[in-house]
Amino acid sequence: MYLPSFKGLKRIGQNTEMFEFEIQRRDGRARTATFLTPRGEVKTPMFMPVGTQGSVKGISPQELSDIGSQMILGNTYHLMLRPGEALVAAHGGLPGFTAYPGPFLTDSGGFQVMSLGHMRKITEEGVTFKSHLDGSLVTLTPERSIEVQEALGADVIMAFDECPPYPAERDYIGRSLERTIRWLERCQTVKTRPDQALFAIVQGGVHQDLRQRSLDLTLPVGTPGFAIGGLAVGEPKDQMFPAVAFTAERLPEHKPRYLMGVGHPEDLVAGIALGIDMFDCVYPTRTGRFGYALTDDGRLNMNSSAPRRQLQPLDADCDCYACRHYTRAYLAHLVRAEEMLAPRMLSLHNLRYLHRLVERARAAIAEGTFQSWAATWSQRYFKAGTPLWFEQALSLGAQVQRTTD
Repeated sequence: MYLPSFKGLKRIGQNTEMFEFEIQRRDGRARTATFLTPRGEVKTPMFMPVGTQGSVKGISPQELSDIGSQMILGNTYHLMLRPGEALVAAHGGLPGFTAYPGPFLTDSGGFQVMSLGHMRKITEEGVTFKSHLDGSLVTLTPERSIEVQEALGADVIMAFDECPPYPAERDYIGRSLERTIRWLERCQTVKTRPDQALFAIVQGGVHQDLRQRSLDLTLPVGTPGFAIGGLAVGEPKDQMFPAVAFTAERLPEHKPRYLMGVGHPEDLVAGIALGIDMFDCVYPTRTGRFGYALTDDGRLNMNSSAPRRQLQPLDADCDCYACRHYTRAYLAHLVRAEEMLAPRMLSLHNLRYLHRLVERARAAIAEGTFQSWAATWSQRYFKAGTPLWFEQALSLGAQVQRTTD
């Protein structure tokens, strides 16, 4: 396979015709939309399974399509180290390499700036990592991140940023977001492929004034979409969601909004209420590998004694392969026996659960019943009582958002 070179083309930055975002329905701040990419149209709100190294753990591309996955996430840092972006490019990019033909999004490697904090050094130029594979030194700069992402060939690529940990000193977060803006400008300068949408990332931690500073510097860049970064890194949810609400309200109305690294069911419902369009997280597959199934009644622990004699499916309303063919008792047996099928089926179910959750949210928004649907869902999901942060998110989401375009 041959990956065409775009180096000789006139730099046109972002081709908006390739990345149209059209809102269909609104219910308060929640909205449904279609997002057109070069590899197809996706419906939002949507959840993106994470294929960090070019594979969603244990799930085949056909299974991903069968359960309703619309866009898959890959990671620049990991794919750069192994197998290397040149090999991926030789397959025509991630779709040819992975045999998943739909749209891809690639993280820039910015999350690894935080997650590999014990193995990296940050300078104005970029980040030097000690490879987790062999200990060798690897430098990732904004220019290198874009170079790799262009070779990987994702439809949506992310600007290289720094994701501060939680907790972090306020002054550090302020300096970090300023550097992230300078890195964004460098990403814009070297980007050459018009068939890739570069999303900018808004930082600022849980501090509203720092979020506003990041917005003031980021929005004038005018990228085709914007991500909310620096959250879901350990902060309490009663701090996280006010920051989500504050940022989402100030992002352009007619561009997609991506809340990075968020995938717990309650977080998706709250985020959708606040006007978020895109989510990703390793949570559904990781929790599946640990022996948990996601349901409207909360997480089901397949290692506990109760499922071992239960003859019903994981979720009677779910249409995934595991729920259509297996009982809880059988899957609990596989978990205890440490059979490979157990984490595969639980991961498959968990991904389908989240896809069904956003599908139900989209249907409720289209019908104008999102608030009542979300409230009913939460009453069942939170057995001990709906937490205040969730109620506040729904209440704020019911308010009409001011236009920001």
